[in-house]
Amino acid sequence: MEFIYDYGLFLAKTITFVLAFAGIVAIIAASAMKQAQKRGELEVTDISEQLKEVEEEVTHHLLSKEALKEKEKQNKKNAKLKAKEAKKSQSDSEESTKPRLFVIDFKGSIDAKEVSALREEITAVLMVATERDEVLVTLESGGGMAHCYGLAASQLARIKQANIPLTISVDKVAASGGYMMACVADKIVSAPFAILGSIGVIAQIPNFNKVLKKNDVDFEQLTAGEYKRTLTMFGENTDKGREKFKEELEEMHELFKEHITEHRPTLDVESVATGETWLGKKAITVNLIDELITSDDYIYQANQNRKVIGIKYAVKKGLAEKLSKAASLSIDNAISKLWQHNRIFPS
Repeated sequence: MEFIYDYGLFLAKTITFVLAFAGIVAIIAASAMKQAQKRGELEVTDISEQLKEVEEEVTHHLLSKEALKEKEKQNKKNAKLKAKEAKKSQSDSEESTKPRLFVIDFKGSIDAKEVSALREEITAVLMVATERDEVLVTLESGGGMAHCYGLAASQLARIKQANIPLTISVDKVAASGGYMMACVADKIVSAPFAILGSIGVIAQIPNFNKVLKKNDVDFEQLTAGEYKRTLTMFGENTDKGREKFKEELEEMHELFKEHITEHRPTLDVESVATGETWLGKKAITVNLIDELITSDDYIYQANQNRKVIGIKYAVKKGLAEKLSKAASLSIDNAISKLWQHNRIFPS
């Protein structure tokens, strides 16, 4: 009788666990499907207001109580005057409004997948910006796939086509595909030690043909078209294939140089299109950039007479992604603790 009772209890626990597990899996699956269909959200940040809050906080700590009270009185007076002026100028033309600086961040990967967000951000800016405004893109990329960065550069060109001034700021690196994007701008600024240039094309591929032959492994590859495959990882590469592949690289390099010449006609492309990179201090002497200044200083200076607005397009992580990350962290922590335990108390 006791055995039947224990078995029934065990069976009930098992069924409960299975149902709970199935429920969790169903929730994750539903969340994943919902997330796949969900569009991202546009985040608009008033950077000018953030800078103002920082200034007020620092001032609050620096001034004495008496000086702080006096400043608050003066601020109230100024606010009333501004409110009156704003009321009077309500009927004025659009030219009387304060120009804006729209800030977009772009940190590119090898395949420039971030361009999907960039296109949404640029579209949002173009819907509200005027020729009196300016767009600042803070760019960081060491380059990657030419066709991907070509698309990213085309997205930036949309801003210029709308006659809106475009500035690219490089704090760390804008090389190869990164510089392909940067050169589209009306003005390129960089930090003194940022890396720029690398106007060249590179391709590399391992070849395991000798390893396969050594182990008596045959490899077959069928193609239609003489140059459908020039170099391969497993087949035996030929001089003819190498020559064609090199020809394609040279063609891409020429297109890269033409792209730069189109957007920076004053730059002596041949002297810099060697694949070399330059630090900001040197880059300005060869005309790769126009000014040495960090993005922080550029925004701070612009804030004196412009309203600075940050634009970001982001897709929020769904439940499935969050649970996956939490599970991964839990496993990592468990392994770490187990490793530490075994170090202290070896068996």
